[in-house]
Amino acid sequence: MFKGSIPAVITPFKNGEVDYESLIKVINNLIENGSDGLVPCGTTGESPTLSHDEHKKVIEETIRIADKRLPIIAGTGSNNTLEAIEYTKHAESAGADAALIVTPYYNKPTQIGLYEHYKKISENTSLPIIIYNIPGRSIVDMSIDTMASLSKIKNIIGVKDATNDLFRPVLTQKIINSEFCYLSGEDGTALAYLAQGGHGCISVTANVAPKLCSDMHKAWREKNIKKAQEINLQLSKLHNSLFLESSPGPVKYAASLLGLCSSETRLPLYEITDETKNEVKNCLIENNLI
Repeated sequence: MFKGSIPAVITPFKNGEVDYESLIKVINNLIENGSDGLVPCGTTGESPTLSHDEHKKVIEETIRIADKRLPIIAGTGSNNTLEAIEYTKHAESAGADAALIVTPYYNKPTQIGLYEHYKKISENTSLPIIIYNIPGRSIVDMSIDTMASLSKIKNIIGVKDATNDLFRPVLTQKIINSEFCYLSGEDGTALAYLAQGGHGCISVTANVAPKLCSDMHKAWREKNIKKAQEINLQLSKLHNSLFLESSPGPVKYAASLLGLCSSETRLPLYEITDETKNEVKNCLIENNLI
């Protein structure tokens, strides 16, 4: 069972290329500050703009740098089922602990199409698969019934829920009787998601506030609700600032202020505005991060 604070790791760039030296710094910082797992090559890692070779190497390097210090959930999704199978097979051979697979974007498959997509991938790997349901980016929402059907497949073991619907995990738990892993995909409601039966959060904010995020989840697990609430309140403005523009623009700027990597993103993402920069910087200062 995956749990706690799991950063969706940014992919550092330098002069248009993946900056693998900075990736070492980013990953070690996350591990040393108590993160419970890592997700390379998710949306926060700008996977849509990585070449196939870059995608595979980022996953390989993340596994190498982490060196079994914590679980690696590799982002292997695609709106092309065959490509998702290729990425998932690669992640398995590279030594990942699980695969995070996004609902196919742009194609807008039906519910049966979603079911068959995940079923086909599951048949081609022994890795545990986590469904990534994010209607805001993929424009398709996996129904609870479809997820329940997929949960009966042995190696489909959980969901990253980025619907921001806090009733969803409760309704899902009512019909999925088997053990299933519930991970939030929304930093701002991560604590509320835990209260609704969740196990953790695949987080953007944890890239730049890894200790605060991991401390919040640890406090929750230890039933120190007051401390978890205090940390959640402390992080609230930072959560908001990191989504003032399309992610990961703001969080990469924050990472640059922390000296972890450059703020560089790849087109079609572009440099964030000065107004957003000021808000992000002020939030880091308020949280004693810089």
